[in-house]
Amino acid sequence: MKKKIKPVIFIIALIILFGLIYAGQLAFERFSYTKERVDLNEYYGLTDPTQAVLILNDKLMEEKAGYYNDRYYLDYELVQTDISNRFYYGADDGLLIYTGPNAIYTATVGESIITSSAGDSEDLGFPASLLEGDKLYVSVDYLKKFASMKYESFADEGPARIRIYTSDAGESQNGTLKKDIAIRKLGGRKSEVVTEAPAGTVTVIEEMEEWSRVISSNGHIGYVENKHIKDVAPVVVSVDDGEGKVALGEYTSMSLGSKVNMGFHPIGGIQGNETVSGILAQAKSLNVISPTWFSLDGNEGNISSYATHDYITAAHAAGVQVWAAVDNFNNPNGCDTEAVVSHAASRANLIANLMAQQAEFGFDGINVDFELIDESYSRSYLEFLRELSVACRQNQIVLSADDYVPMDFNDHYDLTEQGIVCDYVIIMGYDEHYSGSSEAGSVASIGYVQSGIQKALEQVPAEKLVNSVPFYTRLWTTSGGELSSKAFHMDGVANVISEKGIELKWDENTCQYYGEATAENGDFYQIWNEDARSLEAKLNVMQSAGIAGVAEWALGFETADVWDVIAEYMAK
Repeated sequence: MKKKIKPVIFIIALIILFGLIYAGQLAFERFSYTKERVDLNEYYGLTDPTQAVLILNDKLMEEKAGYYNDRYYLDYELVQTDISNRFYYGADDGLLIYTGPNAIYTATVGESIITSSAGDSEDLGFPASLLEGDKLYVSVDYLKKFASMKYESFADEGPARIRIYTSDAGESQNGTLKKDIAIRKLGGRKSEVVTEAPAGTVTVIEEMEEWSRVISSNGHIGYVENKHIKDVAPVVVSVDDGEGKVALGEYTSMSLGSKVNMGFHPIGGIQGNETVSGILAQAKSLNVISPTWFSLDGNEGNISSYATHDYITAAHAAGVQVWAAVDNFNNPNGCDTEAVVSHAASRANLIANLMAQQAEFGFDGINVDFELIDESYSRSYLEFLRELSVACRQNQIVLSADDYVPMDFNDHYDLTEQGIVCDYVIIMGYDEHYSGSSEAGSVASIGYVQSGIQKALEQVPAEKLVNSVPFYTRLWTTSGGELSSKAFHMDGVANVISEKGIELKWDENTCQYYGEATAENGDFYQIWNEDARSLEAKLNVMQSAGIAGVAEWALGFETADVWDVIAEYMAK
């Protein structure tokens, strides 16, 4: 009987042993770490050897860097949005330009030499930019000479990789790997290995319960177990290393040192200058006058001029600065604004012509009134302002630019950049309703003015922002179901109001006198009148906002009493 028991026990032992072995195998498979590796090109989405992995401010970008002749390049559009919008590509000229406070730096696409408007040049030894099809790539080493940024690059242990930090980086969450460890495609033992990360510093970019996504010191991204990371803490990223930087200088600005009270003076021809003495005699507290002297003439950067020495003499004798206006709409010969601002030669010619006029007549500033700038060439317009600002800074004259009230549809005017390169940004705080509007309404209601100033202050420093007020209003007529309007100057609208039999009442919603009337033929009239009281309400908003001052469109349109309320504002 005992002999029979022994084989049974033996068989049971074998079963248990095999069971333990099998369980061990299951446990090993479950808890062991796979050694399978990812295809790195597939993992990073690389399809071409001229592509490189791009990590920008600790974010793995979908966009790829260019990798040409062992150097890294970035797509120009990414440069605009993520590095600096101050790099300008003149596609028609084949030029890459960076304009600083005091000089313009130009490099021909595909070439290595940078020339400065100050007269010096530098050979980089590699192309500053390259065209691949219709896409421009800009050298990271070129970018670093001008932009606030730093980078590390890695060309071994996988495809080429570049890690860039800009001034927007803020803080990184850095920790320490205790030892060399595999980082994986996903969080989990069975996830494929990306690479072996060296012991030392890692940047934690996503922390989960047991695993974290990290950037290793050799420039790879993957997951590692939290138990292998210690001492995770925020570290401020510094990009101001100064190495190889161009000495650009600072954006300095000229200021009146007091509130601005600037009146636009429509000249309309050389004879219009003769009205300046009468204008100045009436305009209490005016300290800047902007005559509409210059207008683009053709597409080569030429200008027409109504400037006179007598005008300057009269203004200066009254203690008033002259900021001569240049516009893109008053010359009867016409012009193509896009053509002018999109070519380096025409921009340079326009600026040279303006500086020649300044040298001849001695005016104190330039006011740029370029309207209806389309988004398609807005970068070229901004480049013109940058280049003009260099000339104005060198000649110690004030640069101001006129802008619409900021809205989503006109944000390509980039008031933030204008607020850096210009001394003053002037918001045309009117035309809330204009000729062609689908509904009748105020030219500048108090809510419109307040909103415009608030939006502008999100982009422009208060000490540089000026709000322009209207010295005109509109009479709206609805006739036969059709709406039309006509503009009237402040000093002439009273007769129209009386003639149409309109009774005015103060409207708290718009802070204007509103009136309406119906004619015998059924025509319906409406008006939101501008006068000293409505202007005072606007000035109170401006005073509360603490902006730099007021402008007026236009001198000669006003009633005399408005200067009393403006003088009170200027004295506050």
